[in-house]
Amino acid sequence: MTALLYHLDSSIRTFEAVVTGCDDEKRGVLLDRTAFYPGGGGQPNDAGHLVVGGVTLPVVKVERGNVHVIEGELPPVGTAVQGVLDWERRYKLMRTHTAMHILCGVVWRDYGASVTGGNMEPLSGRMDFEFERLQKELVGEIEARINAEVVAARDVRVKILPRDEAFAIPDLIRTKINLLPEGISEVRTVEIVGLDLQADGGTHVANTREVGTIRISDYKSKGGINKRIYIELGDPIT
Repeated sequence: MTALLYHLDSSIRTFEAVVTGCDDEKRGVLLDRTAFYPGGGGQPNDAGHLVVGGVTLPVVKVERGNVHVIEGELPPVGTAVQGVLDWERRYKLMRTHTAMHILCGVVWRDYGASVTGGNMEPLSGRMDFEFERLQKELVGEIEARINAEVVAARDVRVKILPRDEAFAIPDLIRTKINLLPEGISEVRTVEIVGLDLQADGGTHVANTREVGTIRISDYKSKGGINKRIYIELGDPIT
């Protein structure tokens, strides 16, 4: 099993690891530990590079199962490597993912609307909700409320909980469909203190002030009660 360093500390930029396997078909390697996020829950995978004996091997993709797809010759099993994240990209994704949780938390708390889907790129994203109607005035109200949560400087906390304890938390799953795999013994939770608590596997900033100003750039109906909200991020609040 690969130790997932990002699960407890999203701030790790570099790490030491050992190659535990190679996937010739995918042109990738498995590591005993990694800070590279493989993608999931709407968050794209990380990028960066591995350093092997002074040689830099770009990590162009990280797939499920923590296969690090690289450019260059695959290092053999047992090779010591240094992993280096593309931190500028990762940090933008962390800010965006936390912004999505702020949006989800406000919409759930104030309007009782469930999430039906979402996706993000660095500093922008979209989220779908079960709204009967979504008008300009309501969108403006939502934007004001999510930015108030940014200014509130709420801490973001991550925990790994036993399955039974996690599922005893009301409304832990905010998506319309429970995407957690069957049979898992532990659940990772992300809490924006005083606003939101969800099961989540992605990376986040430590405080909502790091997210920066959130602008709702567009909104539209996707049919029936499914409404889509698009966001873009400004600079972090200093």
